[in-house]
Amino acid sequence: MTFTPDRPLRVLVVGSGPSGVFAADALIKQTDVPVQVDVLDRLPTPYGLVRYGVAPDHLKIKSVTAGFEKTLSDPRVRFLGNVSFGTDLTYEEAKAHYDALFYTFGASSDRRLGIPGEDLTGSMSATEFVAWYNGHPDAAAREMLLHATGVAVVGVGNVALDVSRILSKTVAELRESDIAPHALEALERSPVQDVYILGRRGAAQAKFTTKELREFGELHISDPIVKPAEIQVSEADEAAADSTVKKNLEVLRAFAVRTPEGKDRRLHLRFLVSPVEILDDGEGNVAGLKIERNRLDDAGNAVGTGEYEVLPVQMVLRSVGYKGVQVAGVPFDEKRGVIPNESGRVTGRVGEYTAGWIKRGPSGVIGTNKADAVESVKLLLQDAQDGTVQPTDQPAETIDALLHGKGVDVVTLADWKALDAHELSTGQAQGRPRAKVAHKAQMLEIIRGGRG
Repeated sequence: MTFTPDRPLRVLVVGSGPSGVFAADALIKQTDVPVQVDVLDRLPTPYGLVRYGVAPDHLKIKSVTAGFEKTLSDPRVRFLGNVSFGTDLTYEEAKAHYDALFYTFGASSDRRLGIPGEDLTGSMSATEFVAWYNGHPDAAAREMLLHATGVAVVGVGNVALDVSRILSKTVAELRESDIAPHALEALERSPVQDVYILGRRGAAQAKFTTKELREFGELHISDPIVKPAEIQVSEADEAAADSTVKKNLEVLRAFAVRTPEGKDRRLHLRFLVSPVEILDDGEGNVAGLKIERNRLDDAGNAVGTGEYEVLPVQMVLRSVGYKGVQVAGVPFDEKRGVIPNESGRVTGRVGEYTAGWIKRGPSGVIGTNKADAVESVKLLLQDAQDGTVQPTDQPAETIDALLHGKGVDVVTLADWKALDAHELSTGQAQGRPRAKVAHKAQMLEIIRGGRG
């Protein structure tokens, strides 16, 4: 059967983060196959990583949501928020009601350090900390005990820089961001004096970008501290370095010769060190972090030297990578943390596709997901045109009846816009760009009140 305007290709996109919206956008921008797209999310809010992962003080990056809203506002696209795939809508139900399924639910878990003491109170993933200060409903109710004077952040990617920067800013600086109100209040009472960013390899192997690194030299109450010996780079590594690494080295070298100004806080950028044990205070809390000095072997691998030191920290945040999570009914490669696929086609499944981190692993920036989604959409369209993807015999409106019958309170784009307007107006009244509503029950209460 050929898909027509009267019977378009019906696609369910699971996940409304960048990959999901980019997939929906690619589907509606092509003209070969008429489409109708439902974009589903378990939260009442769209935009995923942009809302809950991007640093709250990087508002410019979040402006991408203007384009996302345009896509979701297209008459061929619907946003179905507050619907959990696998429970509210099972895999079998989705398969029966849609011609094609498109998975874009990212990588929400994190990798562990695998060292003693990792489960002590005060030790957690940077992912959890980011979710807490960004107002993610899963983390909003968590009591974050910010009594630490010293914090270790393990990892040298941009997420590590983000959490370190948030811990190193004044409350006045944070008020200019859209950080969640509960986090702003807690950080105002924070006694943090020292933040340590730890990389097991050298400065030339760090994964952060120069813009984020350079911001550390512009903080009002934090001095950047770098040990010259830890940023020495071999001639071979220097010659092989790309432009970003070379710029990073320039910034780090400038920090290393800079005289600290005696600010209230210090931000230590450490390289060639590995955490080996998180120390216990005897009551189940973090009391320090034991680290080992490393050297790089000929292959560029970090090798322990047997020299140790203990950092005086009471909080340890690991930022050593993300990992996908399996969803009921969907194939999953446990080792790689992704849905097994071939360029976006789910392996062994007809009419099922994937994009984003759950497709390729946690790499790239927001923009990377656009080309990735387009690649997968092209395969879906090929399969729809050659007859591989067949239309379901269920009428389109039955999905609404199904969810209604289960008592699912589906959040529409209009509902989200009402919540968005509430957050913006509340924030502006406080002299802030936005005051996020973090608790799901409160979100739904505001949404229902706006329905009239």
